[in-house]
Amino acid sequence: QVQLQESGGGSVQAGGSLRLSCAASGYTHSRNFMGWFRQAPGKEREGVAAIDSDGNTKYADSAKGRFTISRDHAENTLYLQMNSLKPEDTAMYYCAASRFPATIATIPPVKAFDYWGQGTQVTVSS
Repeated sequence: QVQLQESGGGSVQAGGSLRLSCAASGYTHSRNFMGWFRQAPGKEREGVAAIDSDGNTKYADSAKGRFTISRDHAENTLYLQMNSLKPEDTAMYYCAASRFPATIATIPPVKAFDYWGQGTQVTVSS
C-alpha cells in the first residue's frame, strides 16, 4: 500500500523559508512524476511544482524563483524548498504521486495523480 507522508510545515514570518518533505512508502514507481499542491481555505487545490523521473521540473508562476522541487530516488523522498515566503503562500500543502510513468511538460492536473498525502500546514505571517 502506497503512503505519502508530508512534514516540515509550520509558521514563519514573511521572507522566511521552509523545507517540506514527503516520504513515500510502498511506492516503487521511480519512473513516474510527483508534485506539490496547496489548498487555502475556500479555494481550489492548485499545483505548485512537479518533477518527473528525468528531473524535469515545472513551477506555478507564483512559485518560480522562490520554490525548488527535488527528489531523492534512493530515499524515496520528495522535497520542496520554499524561500522568500509570502502571506499568500499560506495553505495546506500536499504531496502527490502518479502511478504511471510519464514526462511532464507542465504541472499535471489534480486528476493525473493517484496517491496523495494528508498534507502539512504552512502559515506565513506578515
